[in-house]
Amino acid sequence: MKLIILGTGWWANTHATSFSEIADVEIVAAVDSDDVRLRAFAARHDIPLTFNSLDDALAWGEFDAATNVTPDRVHYATTLALLAAGKHVFCEKPLAENFAQAAEVADAAERSKQITMVNLTYRNVAPLQKARQMVLNGDIGQVRHFEASYLQSWLVSKAWGDWATQPQWLWRLSSKHGSNGVLGDVGIHILDFVVYGTGSEIKTAAAQLKTFEKTPGNRIGEYELDANDSFVMMAELQNGALGVIHASRWATGHLNELRLRVHGDKGAIEVIDTPNGPTLRICAGADADNAIWRQVHVEPVPTNFERFAEAVRTGVEQEPSFRHAANLQEVIDHARISAASLPALIIAAQSGQYGGGGAKRHI
Repeated sequence: MKLIILGTGWWANTHATSFSEIADVEIVAAVDSDDVRLRAFAARHDIPLTFNSLDDALAWGEFDAATNVTPDRVHYATTLALLAAGKHVFCEKPLAENFAQAAEVADAAERSKQITMVNLTYRNVAPLQKARQMVLNGDIGQVRHFEASYLQSWLVSKAWGDWATQPQWLWRLSSKHGSNGVLGDVGIHILDFVVYGTGSEIKTAAAQLKTFEKTPGNRIGEYELDANDSFVMMAELQNGALGVIHASRWATGHLNELRLRVHGDKGAIEVIDTPNGPTLRICAGADADNAIWRQVHVEPVPTNFERFAEAVRTGVEQEPSFRHAANLQEVIDHARISAASLPALIIAAQSGQYGGGGAKRHI
């Protein structure tokens, strides 16, 4: 597979390193409008050719596939252009900034017959894949309840750098710079964690978003810090289970932690992924009576990068698909809409619209 890397920001280094370690994958070019950054990236990863635009790379055309690591707002147009040119595409999440555009990209991918995949990175977590197998095998019985969280602390920690002075963090706090906040940034990851881990799609959901004051006036230079910092969501799955999903950048003590608990009528499982590694525990059978949890050993699994290369080699699609990513984007869009309507419901409750005598009730 002759591969180009589209976008050469800091996360593109992970793509370059990961793909370069796969047999029969040759990184032939890199593309970025920032020529200084582009040339430094190409030199660092020994990439022979550089282009300052996707149009120039497509005019050259001597490649089979592209990994799209451009900013979120650029995914839609660039992925459509690559598909129209008959190229396989490995795209960072999200496919687009809204469901309508994401669905359009998924439609285009299905019409094109090209190999496509979205890099929902936590599919690389082996305990999550094992947890899914256990749920689908009935190891914990019928799923009744779930809890899921994605906790980060970079707004209260300098472990990853100073967000107040670095553009790679500031843009994530500003809707005018293409950010949909923590809901749009990591919401898709924790939603995928839930859907994949439980083996069931989301049926209904409602959310509340919150943007906290970070600086006076919530502005730093050109960046208006108006994107949401935390969200909470209530959801029901297609299998009937009820649960909660939440995420925050204010979670002191948690650098980057995903957690999923799935409770069934015969047992429960818990998956935790942190920078120190992932774990899987189960409480089932005789252990359920005394709430005893036991750790489950899990073998490593192929990465998304490896599975995309394999899909291109064999011509057989693998998950996560563009359609799956579009479906998750629909849930995110709905969550944003439901969050916008929540204040009106609270006001109505306080006015007594939902109860007699004007008594204040909070929904």
